[in-house]
Amino acid sequence: MSTTALTRSLVTSLIEDAVTAPSMHNAQPWKFVCKTGTGVIELHGDPLRGMPVEDPHHRALHLGCGASLFGLRVAAAYRGPHAAVRLLPRPQDRWHFADVELHGADDSDRGLVALHAALSRRHTSRFPFTEERIPSEVIDGLRAAALMEGCQLVVPGDWHTDAVLDIVHDSERFEAADAAVRAEIAAWTRTGASGQGSETEGIPSYAFGPRQYDVTSPVRDFDSRRQAPDRPSARFEKRPQIALLGTVEDGPREWLQAGQALHRVLLQATLDGLSTSLMSQPLEWSELRSAIRDPASTATFVHMVLRLGYGPHGRATPRRPVSEVLTFD
Repeated sequence: MSTTALTRSLVTSLIEDAVTAPSMHNAQPWKFVCKTGTGVIELHGDPLRGMPVEDPHHRALHLGCGASLFGLRVAAAYRGPHAAVRLLPRPQDRWHFADVELHGADDSDRGLVALHAALSRRHTSRFPFTEERIPSEVIDGLRAAALMEGCQLVVPGDWHTDAVLDIVHDSERFEAADAAVRAEIAAWTRTGASGQGSETEGIPSYAFGPRQYDVTSPVRDFDSRRQAPDRPSARFEKRPQIALLGTVEDGPREWLQAGQALHRVLLQATLDGLSTSLMSQPLEWSELRSAIRDPASTATFVHMVLRLGYGPHGRATPRRPVSEVLTFD
């Protein structure tokens, strides 16, 4: 199979799409290196953009990088080439996550092409959703999207949903009692005050969403210290519709697979007219993460709690320029 030439303009356009991916606190922990001589695009994780308190094992960092890898695959398929991916190509380098080669078009990528339109439209929504239930055929499509990436999307029943929400509330209490966690979150939130870091990363105040009158929905409050005084309050859905993304094993390869599955599910949900938000808060505490899984599921390790529904779409959060995350070698 012939290899597609990696022109600077092609690679730049691919990475522009790849960096639309979600990541924990919008830290954007990815670095791309284009090896023009060998025709390989390398994906590396950036440990300087990790969360040592909330994500000490770098699982969430891998998820974000996996999501950006899936965005690159979608971008390549949309432009014609097939992105052949090799995960963890150099075991001795823990931060070298993947190698990507571009080959001729592949019929298996047709589903990826359809997702390209959602790359620029997918945004986290921390706003109230309606009580309208999602049709079963839509849920089945999201499950299938996760399976295509080697992961499982579990939609919990009523009792399990209640249990998950209780665990979410427990994680909120854990967080409120841990000054180090609160400081780490504050380092990645942007309210417009001076000295809060770059405007091309982190969670801006317009993405916080309103405060909840009654905390009924699993939405993280990035403004628990009330630094955004004009932020309104609202009632959220009483019966949130959630899903758990998980894998059978729990290591760097599975984390990268889960990141790709997460982005595929989110993009498909966007095409289906759904709004989405992500909740990792209860998964940041080992004693809570093990309790959140569905005991009837073979997906032993949960990597993300997704909130799905019909409601306002969120605004785009800032992204670092491609020149900061892509180098040519």
